[in-house]
Amino acid sequence: MIDIGANLTHDSFDEDRDTVIAEAIEAGVNTFIITGSDLECSQKAINLAHQYTNCCYATVGIHPHHAKDFNQVVMTELRELLNDDKVVAVGETGLDYFRDFSPRPQQIESFEAHIELAVETGLPMFLHQREAHKDFLPILKQHRDALSDVVVHCFTDNQQALYDYLDLDCYIGITGWVCDERRGQHLLPLIHDIPLNRFLIETDSPYLMPRNLKPKPKSRRNEPKYLPHIADFIAQELNLDSDNFITHTVTNSRRLFRLAA
Repeated sequence: MIDIGANLTHDSFDEDRDTVIAEAIEAGVNTFIITGSDLECSQKAINLAHQYTNCCYATVGIHPHHAKDFNQVVMTELRELLNDDKVVAVGETGLDYFRDFSPRPQQIESFEAHIELAVETGLPMFLHQREAHKDFLPILKQHRDALSDVVVHCFTDNQQALYDYLDLDCYIGITGWVCDERRGQHLLPLIHDIPLNRFLIETDSPYLMPRNLKPKPKSRRNEPKYLPHIADFIAQELNLDSDNFITHTVTNSRRLFRLAA
């Protein structure tokens, strides 16, 4: 299995990262896309991808939360990091109007600059959108023809947003949010509308632990080893064989990130 969104640079993994990766591999997750969310994190993701060279890859970008720190110097440094052979996507980038940790105009500026980098490099994009669809969609739509592949990761939005992204031939990343009986119920009918050739799965660990894990883990830290649980839950909801569903997600992930089989 491939976890397309794992924040393995997070300091909660500093004491036992080897064990976390080993337990995930034992559970059947043998490839990890490590998310870059600012310059330091992106460099750490690259370093980890080289350290765990047989199973890890990295993305490079500035999360919209950190867009206030974006400038042309950062742009230059991102461009340099994107040259590394373990980098498989531009991002995480996009818009987040739920938290608004960065001013919206700066989020938009950063997002558009990342699109420029993706067009320049030909790399796919790893995108974040939360409560910002009205601004996010027209920006993405304007540039979509110049981009290669795109994934809207950790999708939690509504049917219209889903259809809009699918119309733009985007991949859709689904996390353990779908297992949350409080916040994820609206996703259950929507996952039926995601074509199997556009379906990706991820943990977004250490965040978004599936709430229906049994027995409930003592730690609240999400880990890549829980990806099979997410896959099994989605497959059951779709009335699909789990192995068949997982095969589709692996094929899609390899196609999106251009990973060798």
